[in-house]
Amino acid sequence: MTTSISSGPHLRIPVANDQERFACELFDALWDRYRQRVVHVRSYEQLIASAGATFVNDHIAFRTIAGQNPLTGISLLSRLFESLGYRAANCYQFEDKHLSAIHFQHPNGQFPKLFISELKSWELSPSARDILHRSASQHRTPLSEEMLAGLHQLKQSPANETDRAQWLQAAVSYIQDLPWPIPVKNDVIAINKESQYAAWVLVHGNNVNHFTSLINSHGVESLNDIEKTIAALQQAGVPVKSEIEGERGTKLRQSATEAAVIDVAVRDQDRETTMSWTYAYFELAERGFITDPETNTKGRFEGFLGPQATQLFEMTRTNR
Repeated sequence: MTTSISSGPHLRIPVANDQERFACELFDALWDRYRQRVVHVRSYEQLIASAGATFVNDHIAFRTIAGQNPLTGISLLSRLFESLGYRAANCYQFEDKHLSAIHFQHPNGQFPKLFISELKSWELSPSARDILHRSASQHRTPLSEEMLAGLHQLKQSPANETDRAQWLQAAVSYIQDLPWPIPVKNDVIAINKESQYAAWVLVHGNNVNHFTSLINSHGVESLNDIEKTIAALQQAGVPVKSEIEGERGTKLRQSATEAAVIDVAVRDQDRETTMSWTYAYFELAERGFITDPETNTKGRFEGFLGPQATQLFEMTRTNR
């Protein structure tokens, strides 16, 4: 199977080498399926086009489950991106949700940030841990060191087209495909009562949880803040979270569309079937400016705020 790449927002980023181009191709391949599944994204694209605005992706979020046998979690997914030049920038804790997270940044400042979270499975009840272990115990093997080394070397010299195409397909599949067998329907419903995050990862794996519009990049007066953008989306019929996380004038303000609901594969009484489950939402982020206390220079805030992220995790909650 050949990975299809649409004209997404990442291939427009100026790149310095083939490693950066590979990363942009990977992100646009992920964007392509994401936008097909989340109808609100296509409404946003139409809004941007009609206003003559510019879409820049601020960050991409992924979810994982941290476990010990086998070892799973942030590190298993982040190594792919670290081989493409990303480095950890900050850590976050969400105690009430049993989550940790790390955000990663690339030396190319126009690249999207990555926000990778993990569920600390050992903090859940024995029954929930048992459900997670049944899936995690059959977790696929990690990406090979040879592939990661090849991606690392792209910074110095391009690879042959065969290897490069295989690496791209492997990277896309590693993110989009379930890392374990299809979960049991009753397990998903049961664990959802304790952790909607755990249920989400059971049915979606490490797939993209959301992409994010950087409001600052719109470049037109009609969409130059988060209030105007939300109003325009709502006028176009897009359901957007009513409350904005972050006060006007603060360093980060966020909102999001409702999460799309899709059919996911599950097993029910030893047969494969589907059920509907929340998938992904589209986030809006407006970034303010801060002054570095050491250099006294002013720059845009590029981090994340734990309390605001906590509220956005709830966008994929389902009552199933």
